Amino acid sequence: MALAALPKILGVVNVTPDSFSDGGRYADAAAAIDAGLRLRDEGAAIIDVGGESTRPGAAPVPLDIELQRVIPVVAGLARQGVPVSVDSMKAEVMRRALDAGATMLNDVSALQADAGSLAVAAESDADVVLMHMPGNPRTMQGLAQYADVVAEVRAALAARIDAAVAAGIPRARLIVDPGIGFGKKLPHNLALLRALERFHDLGVGVMLGASHKALIAGVAGPAAADRRLGGSIAIALRGAEAGVHWLRVHDVLETRQALALWQAVRA
Repeated sequence: MALAALPKILGVVNVTPDSFSDGGRYADAAAAIDAGLRLRDEGAAIIDVGGESTRPGAAPVPLDIELQRVIPVVAGLARQGVPVSVDSMKAEVMRRALDAGATMLNDVSALQADAGSLAVAAESDADVVLMHMPGNPRTMQGLAQYADVVAEVRAALAARIDAAVAAGIPRARLIVDPGIGFGKKLPHNLALLRALERFHDLGVGVMLGASHKALIAGVAGPAAADRRLGGSIAIALRGAEAGVHWLRVHDVLETRQALALWQAVRA
């Protein structure tokens, strides 16, 4: 029997001073564009550009600041033929990024934080990532209470799919992300990773984003965010095993190598 296709890789470029893993590293637009080109060359199918940290407790960023951070990078990458995703909860950032050449919208609020986001997405041809997060980055960890985390996250994502389709976004353009680390404690994150296959029957693409997340240190012992490569690759391979379509990662080359070897051994 033929093996399933490997997940596509979405490479992360955060143009923020305070993101949990690479905050401040690419705050300059030129450095961010260079990083995106490098990740593209390492095998990323698309580069995810974000200008507002969504780490636990993060404060919101004013619209004008987020636009100043994001749009030059999106435009610079798009001009060089690099597919770009914009990671934002703001409809105006999405609209301006699409105008600058973005082809994917990645919203950790699943198009709920801004009342205009559904319309912006529906009026575009972009793929749309709907991620699960209770509340917002400031409140989400206090809302990490579930009777059955897998069933509840799955039901919430199904409701957001219905809302997106009702707004005019074709189901074929939708991708769901269970939101590892967003309003979940360690047992919740592990339960979701064990049950990734259950998200396929939602009938849309599935993305897994757990690169460098705190759950790695929670399982394997204390390690700074930039020292969690091994755990990130282990999670990526679990995603591949479960048949996810997308992996959102910081370490593109290493993840691609791991996936290639994993597939070769299984063949």
